Amino acid sequence: MNISLKYIAIIFFFITCNICCQTKTDNKMKYNDLTPKEAHVILNKGTEAPYIGEFTDNKAKGTYVCRQCNAPLYLSKDKFNSGCGWPSFDDEIDGAVLRIPDADGMRTEIVCANCKGHLGHVFLNEGFTDKQTRHCVNSISMEFVPEEQQLKPTIKMENNLKKAYFASGCFWGTEYYFSKLKGVIETSVGYMGGHIKNPTYEDVCTKKSGHLETVEIVYDPTKISYDDLVKFFFETHDFSQENGQGPDIGPQYKSVIFYQSPTEKEVDEKYIKILKDKGYKVATTLQPTSKFWKAENYHQQYYDHKGSTPYCHSYKAIF
Repeated sequence: MNISLKYIAIIFFFITCNICCQTKTDNKMKYNDLTPKEAHVILNKGTEAPYIGEFTDNKAKGTYVCRQCNAPLYLSKDKFNSGCGWPSFDDEIDGAVLRIPDADGMRTEIVCANCKGHLGHVFLNEGFTDKQTRHCVNSISMEFVPEEQQLKPTIKMENNLKKAYFASGCFWGTEYYFSKLKGVIETSVGYMGGHIKNPTYEDVCTKKSGHLETVEIVYDPTKISYDDLVKFFFETHDFSQENGQGPDIGPQYKSVIFYQSPTEKEVDEKYIKILKDKGYKVATTLQPTSKFWKAENYHQQYYDHKGSTPYCHSYKAIF
C-alpha cells in the first residue's frame, strides 16, 4: 500500500468509527421523526407564529413533554397566561431544561436537556408571577400528556393473578405486543436488574446503572399460561442479538427473562433448549427478579398513546 492509500484508509477508518458511535448514541435516545415544520423549530431554532400554537390556550391538567424525545419538560400547574402568544411557564421540571446564551447576544435560549431540541427563550423579572420567570415555548416543540393518561390506576392483585417480567429491547415495543394478548390484564414498563435506587430514564441511558428496560405483565393464568408468555417473548424479538435489540444498542436493551421461582426458570430453560435444538442461536439470559422500578409516566403504553406501532419488534411464529 502506498502512502496516499494508507492515509485514505486511516481517514476512512476514523470516519466509519465516528458514524458508528454517533448512530448508537442517536438510537439510544429513540428520537421521534419530525415534520419539516417541527424540524424548522426544534432543530434549526425557528419560531412558530404567535397565537397559532396548539397549546397556547390549553388549560387541561397534565405534563408537557419534548416532541423530539418525549422527555418531560413542564407541568400544567406551572403554566400561565402571559398574553405573549406562546405557551408560558414560570417553572420547569427539575433538570429538564437547559439555558444557553442566544446567538443574538441578548436573549437566553432554552432547550430540552435530554436531546437539546430548541424550545424557545426564557425571560426574567417581568412581574407575571412570583417566580419572576417566563419560559416562552413553541407549542410545536412539545406534546401534551393529559393527567388521566398518566394516572391510570394499578389494578388490585387478586389471588388468581400473577406477574411476569421480560426484557427484550425497547420496552415500548415489548409492552405493545404483550398488552394485546388475551389473558394479559395489565402491563407496565420500567427498569430492573440495576444497582441504584429510583433510576430515571436518563440514568438507564448512561448504561452505568445496570438496569434493563423491562415490562411487568399482570396475567390471568386461567386464560394464558406462563409457558405461553415465554413462547410469545421469543416470538416478538430477535433473541439471537447480543447487547441490544434492533437499532437500540447497549446493555439496557439485552434479551433477558427475569424468573421468580425455580419452576419459572425451568420453563425458561426448556424453551431455550427447544430453540437451540431447532438450530437457533439464543443470546437470552436468565436472571432472578429484583426490584421493579416503574418508568416515567410518558413511557407507559407509549405506542397506544401515539397511535403508532413498534419500530424494532414484530411477531414471528416459531413454536
